[in-house]
Amino acid sequence: MLLKTLGISKPLIARMAQCAAVTGTSIETELLASGSIDEEAYYGGLARMAGLPFIAEIPDGMINDGPALDSQLKEPTLVRLHCNGRTPVIALVPKITHIEGLASRVKRSACLGEAIVITTPSAIRRAVWKAGGERRGRVAVHGLFQDTQPLSARTVVTGDQGFSAGLFISGLLMMLALAPQLLMSILHLVLSLFYLGALMLRLAVLAHTRRHGPEHEALLESADMALPIYSVMVAIYREAAVVPQLIAALDEIDWPRSRLDIKLVCEADDLETLAAIAKVRPGPHFEVVEVPAMQPRTKPKALTYALAGVRGEFVTIYDAEDRPHPQQLREAYHRFRLSSDKLACLQSPLVIANGGESWLSAIFALEYAALFRRLLPALGFYRMPLPLGGTSNHFRTATLTGCGGWDPFNVTEDADLGMRLNRMGYEVATLSLPTLEDAPTRFPVWLGQRTRWYKGWLQTWLVLMRNPGRTMREMRPLPFFVFQLLIGGMLISALSHPALLSFISLSVLSMLQSPASDSSVFTKVMLAIDMVNILGSYAVFYVSGSMPMSPREKSSLGRCWLFIPVYWMAISIAAWKAVIELRLRPFYWSKTPHLPSHASAPNTRIDAQGAIFAA
Repeated sequence: MLLKTLGISKPLIARMAQCAAVTGTSIETELLASGSIDEEAYYGGLARMAGLPFIAEIPDGMINDGPALDSQLKEPTLVRLHCNGRTPVIALVPKITHIEGLASRVKRSACLGEAIVITTPSAIRRAVWKAGGERRGRVAVHGLFQDTQPLSARTVVTGDQGFSAGLFISGLLMMLALAPQLLMSILHLVLSLFYLGALMLRLAVLAHTRRHGPEHEALLESADMALPIYSVMVAIYREAAVVPQLIAALDEIDWPRSRLDIKLVCEADDLETLAAIAKVRPGPHFEVVEVPAMQPRTKPKALTYALAGVRGEFVTIYDAEDRPHPQQLREAYHRFRLSSDKLACLQSPLVIANGGESWLSAIFALEYAALFRRLLPALGFYRMPLPLGGTSNHFRTATLTGCGGWDPFNVTEDADLGMRLNRMGYEVATLSLPTLEDAPTRFPVWLGQRTRWYKGWLQTWLVLMRNPGRTMREMRPLPFFVFQLLIGGMLISALSHPALLSFISLSVLSMLQSPASDSSVFTKVMLAIDMVNILGSYAVFYVSGSMPMSPREKSSLGRCWLFIPVYWMAISIAAWKAVIELRLRPFYWSKTPHLPSHASAPNTRIDAQGAIFAA
């Protein structure tokens, strides 16, 4: 047997044969994916058997770029190498089953031995990434804008939107001069009713009960199935400190290594992070993708760049600090397998692991519990537009590519993509197996992150409102209305929150005066609506977040819920800062720094519902 000739032991061959029978691959594939043999040593041995030269690295500048070259990123087999003044040479990645035939042809033809060299799949991928880097960078930055300009946030405000906004502001100023009291009353009424509508949506979510749970029997059943290739992409920038934690968490994923394609997407000039990855020496199922330095420096641009090399039928996105549930990919694959092709994306719940570190992280954990374990599952169940989280999204790769990938100019690319999928007629649903994340514990870090989110939500709203009539036709009236309450309501409630609090405070103080001032009926009605809005929003925020929490999470929350009003005022600060930043620095990406998490210790686990507990 040829594998024995290469010095591979019989027990190892037998073990790999068993794996190949389960996964539907070959012994050779399983050997290389297991890390039991060195890739260069293996293909060097095949080169000796074939009587051909072996090169471990392809020098820069020897490959001519073209769109067809990207096929070698997914299945590297051969590339043509061009040397100055010499006949081109074929760099080949042979299969061991073909090596005897190749050796016999080389013996029959002396010139064939000079036209072919043997190399490794990794060497071809590295060379192809470099050769096409500039072209892929241009596509990642300009592709969505050139193909479907109305869906791109590269243009912050269109000419029509600017004209409409100018007309609206001129009308407001004219009305302010002629009837200021009437204008203030109309604005107050509109804002309060919009605020109330957003509150009603969240109250409706509270009435939604869980209709299905994790189907563990099906997950166990899939353990004996031949599984497709599943890709995992992680955009990492200036994250050297968390690299060991990240790679350890990704190595826990319950998926055959020969069918797993993990891409660590790094900026080419982030030498510290690249060095940290090299130091850990991740397994063969990991690939480092170096993104050429170009503006905008955003996560969606990096992910769209790396999308060209994704090998999996399905792909998921994680952040550098994530610790996903080991069986999350299996649950996602099971849902995709049983659903129609209209199901484009599945969002896993994000669970905050460090809620007990500060009042800020505690309220953040409450907010995430309400969002990912109450609101998004309800929206997905009723097929409403679903603003995705920035991580733990599982996609059908073909659908993701077909809809243009991520918008490199939208700094909250996840929400934008969720809305775009809905516009294109696709469905988005949720999973039950969670991903652990850490919340910011310092206010400056939290403010930078939240400002970026609100700026991106503003970008998303502006993109979808370029042609409201078309957007409503594509989304359908009810989902369009829900989108307005979700994105528009969130923005309006955050921006108007200080004004409503001021109105309530002044009205109550006026009524407490002795003698009390004679308030109009309109003032009393608006006061009642605003108090329902404010107090109801605080209450729903707490109830919808605490309901899905485990006892341990509630214990970490403690009495920090008393800081909810403070948290909401901080959100208002972030929203107003986002409005200013959208004008001055629309594409600036405020980087959220991360540190290794205490929650990633070996004795910490997460159950199927996202509860954190000590093993």
